[in-house]
Amino acid sequence: MNTVAFVFTPRALVLAVAVSAGCGGGGGTTGGTTPAGGTAAARQALASIEAKSGSTLVGTATFTAEGDNKVKLDIEVTGAPPGEHAVHLHEKGDCSAPDAMSAGEHWNPTNEAHGKWGSAPFHLGDIGNMKVGDDGRGSLSFTADKWTIGTGAMDDVVGHSIVIHGQPDDFTTQPAGAAGTRLGCGVVRQK
Repeated sequence: MNTVAFVFTPRALVLAVAVSAGCGGGGGTTGGTTPAGGTAAARQALASIEAKSGSTLVGTATFTAEGDNKVKLDIEVTGAPPGEHAVHLHEKGDCSAPDAMSAGEHWNPTNEAHGKWGSAPFHLGDIGNMKVGDDGRGSLSFTADKWTIGTGAMDDVVGHSIVIHGQPDDFTTQPAGAAGTRLGCGVVRQK
């Protein structure tokens, strides 16, 4: 790639024009641009899920911006008890307590009742249930249209915790869906 720079004075305005040699194939960029001007790849957050409450559950949760108004969450866990387990975002980015109670309550900046995502009422921390097989492995993919990554706004997932619970979410019991013990916890950090 050849670069040509023009300097306009007296205001010292610099304009750089990149001229790509050749055509068709290679040299291009992929990914979109965020409203803040960064690349789409920069709009990602990750949580390393650690075992809590005496469990052996570990895993990762990856949040990826898709366009300007959706965030995809992919969770992979191992060492979990077979069955269904509630998954929630919690208000505090703190998993330091052995039982993960340091993560606080569900993340609920809009002050809504607990429920099932997409069926009002529900709050921003309501994700749903993840199935775990007899081998202790589980995964969940979830797309939200009410989250952002790294914006600092009320709906930003960064700085909160993702928690895997011992029981499934019943989507009705307040304030946490009768999800039970916190088996795993990870703080969501921008990548």
